Amino acid sequence: MEAVKKLLNKHTLSLASNAVMPVVGMVTVSMLARTLSGADFGYWTFFLIAYTLASFFRSGFLSTSLVKFYSGASKERALNVAGSTWLLGIILASVLGILCLGAFLFFDTNASTAIIIKWFSIIFFCQFPSSIALWILQAQERFDRMFILQLIGQSCFFISIVILIVLHQTNFQAVIYAYCTSAAITSLFTIVSGWANITSIMHKSWSCIKELAHFGKYSVGTSISSYLLSGSDTFIIKFMFADPAVVGIYYLAQRLREVIEIPLRSSIATALPAMSAAIYRDDKRHATYIMKKYAGILTIVLIPVTIAAFMGADVIIDVIGGPKYVSTQAANVFRIFMCYAILLPVDRFFGVSLDILNKPHINMIKVIIMLIVNVVGDFVGIYITHNIYGVALSSILTFLVGVIYGYWMLKKHLNFTMMDILKLGVLETKLILIDLPNRFRRKIDNVEV
Repeated sequence: MEAVKKLLNKHTLSLASNAVMPVVGMVTVSMLARTLSGADFGYWTFFLIAYTLASFFRSGFLSTSLVKFYSGASKERALNVAGSTWLLGIILASVLGILCLGAFLFFDTNASTAIIIKWFSIIFFCQFPSSIALWILQAQERFDRMFILQLIGQSCFFISIVILIVLHQTNFQAVIYAYCTSAAITSLFTIVSGWANITSIMHKSWSCIKELAHFGKYSVGTSISSYLLSGSDTFIIKFMFADPAVVGIYYLAQRLREVIEIPLRSSIATALPAMSAAIYRDDKRHATYIMKKYAGILTIVLIPVTIAAFMGADVIIDVIGGPKYVSTQAANVFRIFMCYAILLPVDRFFGVSLDILNKPHINMIKVIIMLIVNVVGDFVGIYITHNIYGVALSSILTFLVGVIYGYWMLKKHLNFTMMDILKLGVLETKLILIDLPNRFRRKIDNVEV
């Protein structure tokens, strides 16, 4: 039992929590890609891109602010922050509901677009309690509960899709209903369990709301711009290519790339509260160490992973998307994504560090610059290549620009170099590998005892 407790530390639990959504989500996407028609899968992809954009708006406006001001705070302050976040979230959901109602009543649309508009705000509202529960649990570093919550949400949707497949009712509208039902069940669980802390809304204050909104107005710009960074590719492809199936081909490769981001999201979730606490103590040296350590280890570890993914792209596409995607451009698009994957850890941790240093406006500018480079690069790439390879290739330049700008701005506030990150990454990775046999033997000894 002691060995199990040591194994289930915050790092492994955070990794498990952040792995649930991409891995189970990837299996779900695989099933939908195989059972939905090309047009329906394209519509589902477009819905996810649009809905996730709205979710990123809410998350950008509220999540970073909540974690930043909640971590290390007193009980009274924590309740104040949580309650104020609840009220802001309800206001955002209400505004979106009014906009969707107006669009549904006054604009003529096709059947699929009407379904999206009709259910957009309903799903948005249903998912909010589970979202705020995840943010609170992250601030509390309760990664065990985060894992359970992620597992419930993804499992509900997965089971719903399996039922639809068994009943031969897999279509775009039915998938939307399943998604909404899964969101409602997950949120209901967080309210009943108390993880969403809905009663904290009684402790709200307008001064805290203003504080959260002031920070959030920059982080929301960063969050939306960050999502548009990947989402803009889909929108541009949908606009430039007549065949809706092309959107699904590109999206499939994008979802595969997200598997690479599992350890990255896990590390950010673990490092964010620790870095925030260090800055709260005015300990920039320790905050810099955390940033260098995590970014360095992830960069070193991703090198062999991306090489293996590059070489096995065709097999991966066949397993996930099925035979109908093997002869498409999906595998080569995935290979292009792998070419810039090793830039992701440094880029993300530069952004997180700027937010923690209370410089969210700089991080927002960084992501906006990347978005501009990406959009211009997409159109230029399509003009040159006349296919989606040009869209994927522009991403390499995009993330390179982001790393350069982030490094230039962060150097003004923290003392480090790019070589420091790589050196510490190599050192920490060696220490982990050297200590693995000893840890394994200790766990065996503890179990035998």
